[in-house]
Amino acid sequence: MLSHTEEAYRGLRYPFGRKPDIEPGTPEKIAEGVYWVRFAMPMSLDHINLWLLEDDDGWTVVDSCLGIDSARETWEHLFQGFMQGKPVKRVICTHLHPDHVGLAGWLCERFNCELWMSREEFLMCRAMAADTGRAAPDVALRFYRAAGWKEEWLEHYKQRFGNFGRAIHPLPDSFRRLVNRETITIGEHYWQVIVGRGHSPEHVALYCPGLKLLISGDQILPRISPNVSVFPTEPKGDPLKEWLRSQAVIRDVLPDDLLVLPAHEAPFMGLHVRLSQIIEAHKQDLIKLFNFMEQPCRAVDCFPALFKRKIDAGNISLATGETLAHLNCLLGRGRITCTRDEHGVDWYQQIPETADYDE
Repeated sequence: MLSHTEEAYRGLRYPFGRKPDIEPGTPEKIAEGVYWVRFAMPMSLDHINLWLLEDDDGWTVVDSCLGIDSARETWEHLFQGFMQGKPVKRVICTHLHPDHVGLAGWLCERFNCELWMSREEFLMCRAMAADTGRAAPDVALRFYRAAGWKEEWLEHYKQRFGNFGRAIHPLPDSFRRLVNRETITIGEHYWQVIVGRGHSPEHVALYCPGLKLLISGDQILPRISPNVSVFPTEPKGDPLKEWLRSQAVIRDVLPDDLLVLPAHEAPFMGLHVRLSQIIEAHKQDLIKLFNFMEQPCRAVDCFPALFKRKIDAGNISLATGETLAHLNCLLGRGRITCTRDEHGVDWYQQIPETADYDE
């Protein structure tokens, strides 16, 4: 069983500790009818938290882990043990990323049940999975050249292009759409859908007033801020603006006294504090980036303003996407300019007279 040694850190409270001793694949009771299961993943972010909700004569599953053999084995152990042979009645996915949706199609096939997602997440996931086996398109290569990529980084990108779909079991051909603010009944409780944007197109969180719980997915994590990126599919997008607005709206509409159940790390309390921390951190990043650009810079030149870690071929895509999200946000606010040179490379520079502008 979970240790109930509460810890406090940076304005948040962790009822089960900041790093609870939870065995992967072993469910832990969080509240009546709500169980936490941690699945191991073979990557730097080495786990994901999934949620099993008692649903009368079966189960509702929230998120599914990567489409890998070790995760399937963990599910098989749960089916035969803790879940007592009761069927999965529906699979809810918070968003399209492979660690969340990877085995959703497999679960739906096995139990002949529905997949519940927001529309944008479902359709975008299928579109991205369809790139598996394709060569990297020219538009993507031009996009990253414009950001200042070296040829070796472009070659690495070409080799990895299409990996998204390799960690995802094919999704069902139909789904049940989740809509912002709708309520759904799971077992003896109703849950409200809370949509956020920025990290992904139409991310779903689930709020249960009766249990005072929020299954937050990646929208709200206790220590890290998930990647908010611009991609070649929408080069002029402004996901950071959507992210900041979403976090402010969630802070306004949800009460503060909720136990937040994140997709990574540990459950915590202090929802409003954490949302304010996330908003303020990005505001400070925008200020640092603006101040950095006294002289013209490419996107890759801006990394020191935003990242302390080394950027190499392994993380260059995420770093570039996150940097472009901040640059596009500043462009949208009229704080900087962007000029493309004769080689197709974009150069950004601050507009000095906007230095005192605040938003």
